[in-house]
Amino acid sequence: MSIIVARVMLKAVIVRALQAIPRLRRCRRPSVHAFAWLAAAALAALSHAPLQAAHGIAWGEALKYPPGFSHFDYVNPAAPRGGSINLDGYGSFDKLNPFTLKGIAAAGIGTLMFETLAEPSKDEPFSMYGLLADDIRFAEDGLSITFRLNAAARFSDGSPVTAEDVRHSFVTLTSRQAHPRYRQSFADVAQVRVIDPRTIRFDFKRRNHELHMIIGIQMPVFSRNWGKGKNFTDLIEDEPIASGPYRIERVEWGRSIVFQRNPNYWANDLNVRRGMFNFDRIVYKYFKDETARLEGFKAGEFDWIYENSARNWARGHTGPRYASGELVKREFSHSNAAGMQGFGLNARRPQFSDVRVRRAIALAMDFEWMNRQVFYGQYRRTPSYFTNTDMVASGQPDQDELTYLEPLRRQLSPEVFGEVPLPPTTAAPSSLRANLRLARSLLIDAGWQVDDEGVLRNAAGQAFAFEFLTYSKAFERVAESWVRNLAKLGMEVTMRTTDPALYRKRIEEYDFDAIVHVFSASQTPGNELVESYTSGAAAEKGSQNMPGIRDPAIDALVSRILESRSRPELAAGARALDRVLRHGYYMVPHFHAPANRVAFSKRLGHPETIPRYYWSPTWMLKTWWVQPGAAGARSR
Repeated sequence: MSIIVARVMLKAVIVRALQAIPRLRRCRRPSVHAFAWLAAAALAALSHAPLQAAHGIAWGEALKYPPGFSHFDYVNPAAPRGGSINLDGYGSFDKLNPFTLKGIAAAGIGTLMFETLAEPSKDEPFSMYGLLADDIRFAEDGLSITFRLNAAARFSDGSPVTAEDVRHSFVTLTSRQAHPRYRQSFADVAQVRVIDPRTIRFDFKRRNHELHMIIGIQMPVFSRNWGKGKNFTDLIEDEPIASGPYRIERVEWGRSIVFQRNPNYWANDLNVRRGMFNFDRIVYKYFKDETARLEGFKAGEFDWIYENSARNWARGHTGPRYASGELVKREFSHSNAAGMQGFGLNARRPQFSDVRVRRAIALAMDFEWMNRQVFYGQYRRTPSYFTNTDMVASGQPDQDELTYLEPLRRQLSPEVFGEVPLPPTTAAPSSLRANLRLARSLLIDAGWQVDDEGVLRNAAGQAFAFEFLTYSKAFERVAESWVRNLAKLGMEVTMRTTDPALYRKRIEEYDFDAIVHVFSASQTPGNELVESYTSGAAAEKGSQNMPGIRDPAIDALVSRILESRSRPELAAGARALDRVLRHGYYMVPHFHAPANRVAFSKRLGHPETIPRYYWSPTWMLKTWWVQPGAAGARSR
C-alpha cells in the first residue's frame, strides 16, 4: 500500500469517527471515548502505510536498485559537465513536434526535451524508477496504477508539472491528432483520474502485463501551455514546453538544430539523473547522403557516429586521424534483443498475397555470399522475430507453446505444429541452385510459370514485377544480389532510391511493394506487438505492420500474451507467436551485428561500465561527456 492510499484511508476513518460523535455524546465521558476511538482508528490506518514510498517497479523479477540508491551502475556520477558535441542528422527535418504522424521531427528532440513519469534501468530487462513521479503504486488486481508527482518537477518555463498536465498529455497523445502508435499502445486504458494536483491514476479495461510499465516509461509528459489554443497537428515550429534537461537555442530548418542545457533543470541531483546529460550544448548538422556524412566525420565536423554500414566500418573508417588516435573506432557489446530486420513484402499487394510466393522470394536471398562478399563477415543471420532472447521458437512446439496454439488449430496451417522454419542457407550441403529449384516449384504451385522469354507470368498473362523502395544507397547494395537471384526466377524487380521525406510518406501510407523493415523487440514483449502484427494495425496508417499481416490467429495470440502473469508464461506465448509469424514468410530475414559499432573523437569520455540493454545514440546523449582540458570543454 502506498502513502497516497493510506492517507485516503485515514481520511475515511476520521470522517466515520466524526459521524459517530453525536452518538458518543450520550456516553458518560463522551470526549474521552471519542478521542480514544479516533486515535485508535488513525493508528490502525497508519499501520498499513509504508515508511517509504514505492520508488520503482520491475516486471517478472526483483528490482536491482534499493530505495534511496545513489545512481545507476552504468553512469559516472562524477562525470564532468560542460562543453559541446557535434552530431550528424540524416536527410532533413520540418517540425519540432515528435508526436504527430505528418512530417519529420528534429533529431534528439524526444530524448533531450521530454521526460516520462519513470526512468527505465538499462541493466535490467524491464524495470522503472521514479522520475517525474516519486511514488508509484500498482494495484494488486492489476487494473490500475497511481503516480504521485515529484513536488520539485518543473517545465522549462518554470511552471510545476501537475496531474492535469499528465492527463492532458495522455488525452492528446491518444487522440486522432497524434501518431496512431499511442492509441494502439494505450488502448487498454479505460480512464485517467486526477486525484489531486500531484496525484494521477490510470484505470485499465483489463489485465495487461506491461501496460502499467509503458505508461511509466513510454508516455511523454508536456505542458498544457505548449501551443495553447492550437490543434496539436498545428504544433510544428512551437518550441516544446517540457521538463527535460535541454531547450532549443537555434534552428535552421532542415539543416541544423542546437540544444542548450537548461541551467535551471529541476532534476540535476535526482538519482535517476545523476551522471547524465553532461553536455552544455548539442548540435545536430544534417547531411543528405551517407558518403557526405562519413567524410564530414573524418574531417572533424562531427564528434561521434554510429555506423550501421559494414562496408564503411571495414573500409571507410581509416586514415591519419584514426592512426594518430584522434578518432577512436570501437565495438561495444550489448544484450539487446535483435528483433527482425529483413525485406518486408507488402501482402496488401496481390502478387504477395500467397504464402508460397513469399517463401519462394525468401529462398532467393543468399546470405552466406552477401556476408562474405559485401559485409566482410560482420553479421549473423537473424532467424526469429525475437532474436537474442529466450523467446525464439525452435524445433517442434513444446507443451507450453501448445497451450497457446491448440485452441487455434483450426485457424492455423498444419505446418505450424511441425518444425519451425529457419532462414534458407547456401552453406554445404545446401546451395543457391537447390534453393531456386524449390522456389520455382513453389511458384508453379501458386500459379506462376516462366514463359519462353524467361518472364514469370500468372494464368492471366500478367508478369511478376515489383519495386524495391529505399532511401539509402547502402540498402541498394544489400538488395543487389537478391534482385539478381529473383531475376533467375523470372521476376522483374526495379530498385528506387528516394529522399527520406518522400520515403517516409510512402511507407506511412503503405505505398510500396518491398522495403527494408525492422521489427524491433525487447526482452519483455508487450503492447508493441499490437502495432506490429495485428489486423487492426495493418489498416492504421503509420503503424509498424508494414507487411500488412492480417491473421485472426495472430490477433488472438497477441491478445493472450498481453495477459501473461509470469515470465515463463510470456516466453511460451512469444515463442508460439514467433512460430506462426515465421510460417507466414512475411519477411525475408536479414542479419544483425553482435555489437554496436561506434567511432568518436578522443575528446569524449564514457563510463567504464556498459549497460546491458541500450541503443548507442541514446546512451551517448545520456552518459558521455567532454574530457576536461579537451578543446571546447568547460567543466562545471
